[in-house]
Amino acid sequence: MNLVGHLRCFVVVAEELHFGHAAERLGMAQPPLSQRIQRLERELGVRLFDRSSRKVELTAPGRLLLDEARDILARVERVYSVAERARLGEVGAVRAGLPGGLGGRVVAALIAAFRDRRPDLRLDLRETGTDEQVRALADGTLDAGVVRHPCDSRDLELGPVLGQPLGVLLPAGSGLAAAPEVHLADLGGRDLAVAPREEAPGAHDELLAGCRRHGYAPAAVHEARDPEFALGLVLAGTAVALVPRTGDAAGAVWRPLVGEPLAWRTSCAWRRARDPEHARAIADFSAVATGVLRREAGMVPLDAPPVRRVVPRPSSGFLA
Repeated sequence: MNLVGHLRCFVVVAEELHFGHAAERLGMAQPPLSQRIQRLERELGVRLFDRSSRKVELTAPGRLLLDEARDILARVERVYSVAERARLGEVGAVRAGLPGGLGGRVVAALIAAFRDRRPDLRLDLRETGTDEQVRALADGTLDAGVVRHPCDSRDLELGPVLGQPLGVLLPAGSGLAAAPEVHLADLGGRDLAVAPREEAPGAHDELLAGCRRHGYAPAAVHEARDPEFALGLVLAGTAVALVPRTGDAAGAVWRPLVGEPLAWRTSCAWRRARDPEHARAIADFSAVATGVLRREAGMVPLDAPPVRRVVPRPSSGFLA
């Protein structure tokens, strides 16, 4: 039995509640349509319609089946649509922004996980700061992003906000490197290397405010767009860097901060999509990215909602 064809006939009859009108919509004669409904009823073992000389009504099993049948037919249509786009070389893509500093392992895991979940879509990743992502989401050049909070998230949908505690990267020969963890105030007098403020002004300002609140006022703040440049400053003894947990590099060690006073807050962000297929693709990206960030980057869900809007103030520092 052609189950999909029989379900399509069932849905049309259920919508028309008239076999003659349903047959006209389907472009077929009424007797074959009645035979198809009867075959479907025999296959399922339930009566789908109450028929009389004056009216046709759905039975209770018929009402239960209707939504399921519509869902099955919609999924079948999506399968044909995906296959047709693939045949024409028009397989879609999700354009997503990522902040710097996530690391190659996290990026590779994200690509692999999205490929497993949506093999019909290509993931186009772009490394870009939070402010640029927000602008790109607004003008439609990005479909989704992974942003640092606080940021201007008006008109954006947000996924779960995840926290990632920051520790300190120190020269291996530093006296502080001998301790299992470091008080933030003990960094007093040292320069700080952070990524450019222009990439995520809200997160940058929040980081420096947290440093001051816990007794660390950097002697100077150095722009370090590339993590390797920040590492160079650390190795030279010029500065320390506040970064998520990382493996020790030759000549440098990472230590957690006592009480975890500093953390990055991160979430997926996107604009509401009108097209159901587009919305589903974005939802799949958000779910995959959130899972990968938790599993591979050690981020954890936060209960507190992110600040919805930030008015940046001038500063000479920077953060990714």
